[in-house]
Amino acid sequence: MQSSRVRRKVMPVTAENGGDSAEKLDQLLLSSAICNGEDLGPFIRKAFASGKPDTLLHHLRHFSRAKESEIEEVCKAHYQDFIQAVDDLRSLLSDVDSLKSSLSSSNSRLQNVAVPLLSSLDSFLEARQVSENISLALQSVQTCVKLIELCSRANFHLSGNNFYMALKCVDLIERDFLNKTPSFTLRKMLEKQIPAIRTHIERKINKEFGDWLVEIRIVSRNLGQLAIGQASSARQREEELRIKQRQAEEQSRLSLRDCVYALQEEDDEDEVFNEDNKDLYASNGNNLLGFDLTPLYRAYHIHQTLGLEDRFKQYYFENRKLQLTSDFQVSSMTPFLESHQTFFAQIAGFFIVEDRVLRTGGGLILKMEVENLWETAVSKMCSVLEDQFSRMQTANHLLLIKDYVSLLGVTLRRYGYPVDALLDVLSKHRDKYHELLLSDCRKQIAEALAADKLEQMLMKKEYEYSMNVLSFQLQTSDIVPAFPYIAPFSSTVPDCCRIVRSFIEDSVSFMSHGGQLDFYDVVKKYLDRLLNDVLDGALLKLISTSVHGVSQAMQVAANMAVLERACDFFFRHAAQLSGIPLRMAERGRRQFPLNKARDAAEDMLSGLLKQKVDGFMILLENVNWMTDEPPPNGNEYVNEVIIYLETLVSTAQQILPAQVLKRVLQDVLTHISDKIVGTLVGDSVKRFNVNAITGLDVDIRLLESFADNQAPLMSDSEANQLKTALAESRQLINLLLSNHPENFLNPVIRERSYNALDYRKVVTISEKLRDPSDRLFGTFGGRGVKQNPKKKSLDTLIKRLRDVS
Repeated sequence: MQSSRVRRKVMPVTAENGGDSAEKLDQLLLSSAICNGEDLGPFIRKAFASGKPDTLLHHLRHFSRAKESEIEEVCKAHYQDFIQAVDDLRSLLSDVDSLKSSLSSSNSRLQNVAVPLLSSLDSFLEARQVSENISLALQSVQTCVKLIELCSRANFHLSGNNFYMALKCVDLIERDFLNKTPSFTLRKMLEKQIPAIRTHIERKINKEFGDWLVEIRIVSRNLGQLAIGQASSARQREEELRIKQRQAEEQSRLSLRDCVYALQEEDDEDEVFNEDNKDLYASNGNNLLGFDLTPLYRAYHIHQTLGLEDRFKQYYFENRKLQLTSDFQVSSMTPFLESHQTFFAQIAGFFIVEDRVLRTGGGLILKMEVENLWETAVSKMCSVLEDQFSRMQTANHLLLIKDYVSLLGVTLRRYGYPVDALLDVLSKHRDKYHELLLSDCRKQIAEALAADKLEQMLMKKEYEYSMNVLSFQLQTSDIVPAFPYIAPFSSTVPDCCRIVRSFIEDSVSFMSHGGQLDFYDVVKKYLDRLLNDVLDGALLKLISTSVHGVSQAMQVAANMAVLERACDFFFRHAAQLSGIPLRMAERGRRQFPLNKARDAAEDMLSGLLKQKVDGFMILLENVNWMTDEPPPNGNEYVNEVIIYLETLVSTAQQILPAQVLKRVLQDVLTHISDKIVGTLVGDSVKRFNVNAITGLDVDIRLLESFADNQAPLMSDSEANQLKTALAESRQLINLLLSNHPENFLNPVIRERSYNALDYRKVVTISEKLRDPSDRLFGTFGGRGVKQNPKKKSLDTLIKRLRDVS
């Protein structure tokens, strides 16, 4: 610090004493820069730029000499202080020597005193070391004892397959004893055996899990079959309740007490149903079904303990997915009809197990994973159903599979699985099923009609009556007849009724439990097709090809009348099975679906009867159209016809309903009337007189009397309708016997009394009417006699009608 101050004083002096010379100024600037620690680069560049580097060196040497002289001055200024310091050090050295000799003597005395103490201390330290060694040995022995106990316990748990406790022991050994084990050999053994034990446990538990995977497939199949069977039992109980409900509706006129009893009985059934439901849910437990998840959860727990939880989850999911894929395989060696229950039961059991694992597995499988598996299963099942349904040609086979699939849907819906896609596949094949069902019914109906001999059915026992009549509500009275009982119908009726009833039940069975609640309209549509297309067509074919006699035609007509009542039963039965009120079914009723076959049967019967009647009407040729006296008891043909018709009625009234008999008789009487009128119009009759017309009047009266005699079989109005069948012939006879036939020209009278007559026929027939006076040679006796007014009126009528035509 002092020297720097000196430099600061010297530098200004040098500047003041410098001359004006530039050299000294440069020297001064250089000295100042070096003192201040500034950069000398500019000075060097300037020296070399001016070509005077020697001058720069000279200045630097001069500065160096100046500094050396300054150092010498400083040293001279402090020389005395340095000499004094050396003297002080010499005096201090003597004091140090005396202190050293004093310390040496003190040390000798201390050594002499401490030697016995040090030997005692060495003995103490040796004893303490021995004690520490003994304590360490005891501690090591205790550690080894505990370690051996843990190893023994681990071996005991391993031998007893108590792998979790064995792993806990191994973890405790590894955490608390492995690094503290005093024995190197023992430590090496533990380091080698601990991983081996864990590997052994993992291998053993994986084997157990593998055995469980094999066993759970068999258990799943049995579990699925049992669950679906319980769903089937529950469905049967529901059907029984519906049957009782329908019976209660049919017995709605029972007393209040009876109704209460019926309702209480249904409540009891509900309690039973609820108990069975409890059994169904309880059957998901391990004991009832052999459904044991212990090996799975044990394996999962062990892998969690081993720190392999995620790997085991993936392993479990992949293996179960492979099992499900294997379950999807449909054997080509076994018909699907025989294997479908096993196929669907296996899948149902699989997802029942997965539902239990999802709910109780502690995160072993995720809900999303189960949903993905279910989506895959639904897609595969839909594909299999589509393929199998497309190959099936038997309705019953399709129905069996549909029922089982619907039970599968009911079963798995209880576990929260969506089954709409499966039900959609079933609904998609509804038309094909009914087409197959219609085809089967067509064959059965054809066989039933071919086997029928068209004879009245004989029932010897009451059970036959119940089976063939009461079961289809064909009875006309609630009174059970005496046996043996001859039914008005042939075997075709109950056979066809059984076929149609079976069709209804199969159709309802297919439509029910399929996700659609109101399916009566669908069942009714296919029932209409069965009746309109199949049964009606088969009956029409039977009528056109196999009916050859009046008795057979009459039997077919009687069958049609009974089938008309049966059709009412069919629609009521379909409504009851579909679960809709009967009043709604009655509201949607249409006309008789077998009307074509009914009309054809009646036409066939009428046609055969007309042929028979025509055989008697040939006798019209024997009528004397110019007779002198009218036959008092009618002509021969009409008596034969009436005898035949009376015989026919006595037989027909036993099997034909009054309405059918009335329509047939009306048609036959109309035919007779047409034949009479046609004979008069035809060329076979050239002329006739009033007596012949009077005879025809007697004939028609006899026919009208026959119609009146049918009043006990039908109402008076229906008997009068029978008489209207003779309207044309009756009105024609009345016109010909009238005293004023020209009244036919009066529109009012004609509409009232002659509305069935054709004026052209009236002209033709009137021209043939001859007065008795017109006979041969009659002019000789009747010369001058006044013309008959009736004849005159008739001539006027003929002339007027000719003018009109």
